[in-house]
Amino acid sequence: MDFLIVEHLEKQYSGHKALNDVSINIPKGCIYGLLGPNGAGKTTTIRIINQIITPDSGRVLIDGEPLNPKHIQCIGYLPEERGLYKKMKVGEQAMYFAQLRGLAPKEAEIKLRQWFRKFDLMNWWDKKTETLSKGMQQKVQFIVTVVHEPKLLIFDEPFSGFDPINVDLIKNEILELKKNGATIIFSTHNMSSVEELCDYITLINKGKNILSGEINTVRESFSNNLFDVVVKQPIDDINALFSEKVKVVETVNDAGLIKICLQTMPEITLNEIIEKLLPRTEIVSFQKKYPSMHDIFIHEVSRNQN
Repeated sequence: MDFLIVEHLEKQYSGHKALNDVSINIPKGCIYGLLGPNGAGKTTTIRIINQIITPDSGRVLIDGEPLNPKHIQCIGYLPEERGLYKKMKVGEQAMYFAQLRGLAPKEAEIKLRQWFRKFDLMNWWDKKTETLSKGMQQKVQFIVTVVHEPKLLIFDEPFSGFDPINVDLIKNEILELKKNGATIIFSTHNMSSVEELCDYITLINKGKNILSGEINTVRESFSNNLFDVVVKQPIDDINALFSEKVKVVETVNDAGLIKICLQTMPEITLNEIIEKLLPRTEIVSFQKKYPSMHDIFIHEVSRNQN
């Protein structure tokens, strides 16, 4: 079931078409990657969902209802450009944001203190925000984004400013939020994080949706029937074994092992390949080679430049 439906969004600024018929269907309880180069239209889409701006045409549905002001309370948004009030005390500021999202003061304090303890921030509750490191301020902003337990979370470059330990901490929290039923939009330029976290992706370029789908299906569609094989003994004239149904793309000798990249025709099965190789060598590993999301991103954006 789709929790968020974006239908035929159009948005123009002073002659610039920021969005051109963008449609996205986001299933409930998933992590959905919203990808694209700078200026592609991601931020405009996010701002429309957050009701910061309105589209020229098109509509957004949340849980089957047209987007309206009441949905503000069920959305948590962590923007790429962070901003806390430097002179306010950390706890006071967190309380302020939590109550803006509809939490009663007592409930807000209980939930915030739970999060502050989890993120080892309790000693900073009564300190001014300007005394916190950038990473600690990022943690506070993450907390105030999720504390009201919104059904829809939008994270724009959520790992910016974090060291590797805290990146893992936030990744685990995002996965836990998904496990607890949240639907998450994840916008980033870090394609390794997309591969690690996302269930689905949409790639936008120049205001248009150029690629969408379940992430493993997308990667499968770009795989080109490539396989990496590692064997112990070299194979003479390997191309002749397969009657042109298999082509050797690359062979590398590495520390006593031979690494072979094969490209297969659709009609040959993996069992046939293995049966032909086994009498001639010992197979150490055999796996399908999938392109990275980085490579897919570059390929599709480059292909759609005009």
